[in-house]
Amino acid sequence: MKTAEIGIFGGSGFYSLLDDVQEITMETPYGAPSDQIAIAEIAGKRVAFLPRHGKQHQFPPHLINYRANLWAMKSLGVKQIIGPCAAGSLQANVKPGEFVVIDQFVNRTWGRKDTFFDGPITRHLAAAEPYCSRMRKVAIDSAKQLGITVHETGTVVVIQGPRFSTKSESREFSKNGWEVINMTQYPEGWLARELGICYVNIALITDYDVGLEGNPEIKPVTHEEVLKVFSTNNDKLRNLLFAMIENLVDDPDCSCREHLMEEI
Repeated sequence: MKTAEIGIFGGSGFYSLLDDVQEITMETPYGAPSDQIAIAEIAGKRVAFLPRHGKQHQFPPHLINYRANLWAMKSLGVKQIIGPCAAGSLQANVKPGEFVVIDQFVNRTWGRKDTFFDGPITRHLAAAEPYCSRMRKVAIDSAKQLGITVHETGTVVVIQGPRFSTKSESREFSKNGWEVINMTQYPEGWLARELGICYVNIALITDYDVGLEGNPEIKPVTHEEVLKVFSTNNDKLRNLLFAMIENLVDDPDCSCREHLMEEI
């Protein structure tokens, strides 16, 4: 089954206005993905959309079946994935409503199924550059073309969730110089690498986590505030995704393709 070339981890808010959307139900060796996958054509390219939390947001970050989601994309023939997400800022210069094209992650989760190499095949893959540099450039250039404020690099610390950080935890993350905090970037992006799929994350900043020290007027994050800011900027994110789809060109020689997982 080879029916899409680009994948997006996002829901109907990104494809509801498109024509001829096909929804399919899939199963994988790792169970079912988070929901049905919607396939549509954008700029002459077949694109698969999958809401990582499910359509009803029924899966919290620590219970998402990341392996099934990535395996389903691979089974559809997807070679490049865009993984937009809502995220908090840990630095004053990274403001709500702005975008960060992440280049590094720090994993602070536990207990997640985070590899396809469970044996008998085992590989120790290099993770120095965990995101596709080629796709990152397309994301940055596309954002600039649209006049969107974008930070060209950033480290995301991925926490377990579903709770937000304590002040002490957030202080540690901020003092380490990390810019962004999120609950889903690990192991999603890394599993794509294990499958030889190019992957880029675009973090839409929705809040300042627990607030900023020395700025008492900035209150700690709430789920309601995250949804409000994300909704306000949804059209801007959608425009960026569609511009990226138009600008993306597959590169079979990309270093992201260096892997040992057998072709599906």
